[in-house]
Amino acid sequence: MDHIYDICIIGGGINGCGIAADAAGRGLSVALCEQNDLASGTSSASTKLIHGGLRYLEHYEFSLVRKALKEREVLLKSAPHIIRPLKFLLPYHRGLRPAWLIRLGLFLYDHLGGRELLPGCKTVDLRDEKYRKILKPEFKKAFEYSDCRVDDARLVVLNAMRARDLGATILPRHQCIKAKREKDHWHIKIRNQKTDDSRTIKAKVLINAAGPWVDNVLSDILHKPDEKIMRLVKGSHIIVKRIYDHDNAYLFQGADGRIIFTIPYQGKFTLIGTTDQDYESNLSDVQISNAETEYLCQMASEYLKAEINVADVVDTYSGVRPLYNDGASEAQEATRDFVLKLDKGRNQAPLLNIIGGKITTYRVLAEKSLKKLKRYFPKMKEKWTAGKPLPGGNFNVTEYDYYEDKLQREYPFLKHHIIARLMSSYGTLAANVLKDAANIEEMGQHFGEGLYEKEVIYLIENEWAQTVDDILWRRTKLGLHLNKDQIGALIHWFAGKNTI
Repeated sequence: MDHIYDICIIGGGINGCGIAADAAGRGLSVALCEQNDLASGTSSASTKLIHGGLRYLEHYEFSLVRKALKEREVLLKSAPHIIRPLKFLLPYHRGLRPAWLIRLGLFLYDHLGGRELLPGCKTVDLRDEKYRKILKPEFKKAFEYSDCRVDDARLVVLNAMRARDLGATILPRHQCIKAKREKDHWHIKIRNQKTDDSRTIKAKVLINAAGPWVDNVLSDILHKPDEKIMRLVKGSHIIVKRIYDHDNAYLFQGADGRIIFTIPYQGKFTLIGTTDQDYESNLSDVQISNAETEYLCQMASEYLKAEINVADVVDTYSGVRPLYNDGASEAQEATRDFVLKLDKGRNQAPLLNIIGGKITTYRVLAEKSLKKLKRYFPKMKEKWTAGKPLPGGNFNVTEYDYYEDKLQREYPFLKHHIIARLMSSYGTLAANVLKDAANIEEMGQHFGEGLYEKEVIYLIENEWAQTVDDILWRRTKLGLHLNKDQIGALIHWFAGKNTI
């Protein structure tokens, strides 16, 4: 008899991989297919934050904010290597939101989510020398609060690794091209994007977690063209050279009611974003517009002493947020909460559509998704992911420096900035990356900026990396740091291995 999976998931972003890991840990058999690389869509185009969503309070999304605030520390404890606390400064701008309203919002922000690890909000004097040289003199005070930064693409991969380690079948670069519904299971035809070979797998439940492609799956694969449940909103970011020395982020308010962040990024850069624009174009080629670039430069320049110009932009990225179409008139007003729609059919195998959500609440989304499917799997184990570390995160938040120092002592031939990056990417699994290397020669070819052949091989063998872009832009984030010759050397290496 052919093997029938309990669940097949379409989509290798944070929601799909989060559900796969949770389901596999409950004893269900899981297959996940992703048409491109893991986290190649929206999940690697975020603002890189685990946050409650301070601005959502203005839209009365108290339930969403509370849920996200509670998750900040749950996720921080589960992945303290890729998720780190980050302080934000919100300069007070006369003529925009009044100070009492900001204080009220921050009071709620401090108390809605049961904060334990992160410090509370306070007022900061911007006339201090530390800030005076950064911000324009009219900004005299700011409100400080805390959230967390995250390596978004690595969060996806760690969930995929967790799922695999628990028995799930993870299939990146496998496109679902057809799904046929039977009485008690689905026939799902998938195509290997590299070899063009096709095969059919069977599953009792199909989960559509394709992110911005949810409607495409419904129309093109499931032949439900009338079910349009998505609102696509593009968010774009620009990256400039580091514009201040300290490690805090800023939240700037615009006269149009929108906000943007400036966030220290990859040591040498500052990340500025994001925008909110309805999007109806090609999902395979999402790019920032000139107007968005100019908007972000202009809005940052309203606060910063050093003007940000388009010529200062060293890189950009854009992603499409797959939001639930709730009828909101403005893109920034559309709900960021997730919606789960279960299609039970007529005595047929069920389909669960995943709409919307934030990277911060992916774990809750996974739990609620499996709760909806409980009736189909009565022997499924109970929820379990809260309090369980993701791969490499099996240490206390306060022990980060200890483990980084330990790694440095064990591999003294590596420079500190390399050790720091390895710790922030792999945590306790960094030793698996380096294995038994006793000197720099045993690290293999050096491609630049601390990226050695040993790490590349590890990513290919353990994290589904297959191309140069997988390595540089999603697994290591070193794409901004390597020059053309160094990237060319990596391309040449891949070509020699016949893996590109």
